[in-house]
Amino acid sequence: MSTAENLTLFDSIQAGDRVELEHEVKVGYRQWTTKTVGTVIAKDRQRHGLHHQRNFDDKVFSDILVLRGEDGELTTVTLDEFSVLRRLPSRS
Repeated sequence: MSTAENLTLFDSIQAGDRVELEHEVKVGYRQWTTKTVGTVIAKDRQRHGLHHQRNFDDKVFSDILVLRGEDGELTTVTLDEFSVLRRLPSRS
């Protein structure tokens, strides 16, 4: 899935939708792929200053999803260019 397709899907999802996010986790020189599945509680585009020594007027944003897992646990995930977002059928 391309970044443009991910952003289109991100824009269309609403609170209550079930989604699966496949993303890379990186710690030091190690990295692995994992999947996070849950119900969307909130979504947001947040401005941040994670980049060191950038120009003061650079605007850097991240797309954020807050998900509730099957066990009720809340988790916050950030989408990047390596993320794959999928909408899942709702549980009835």
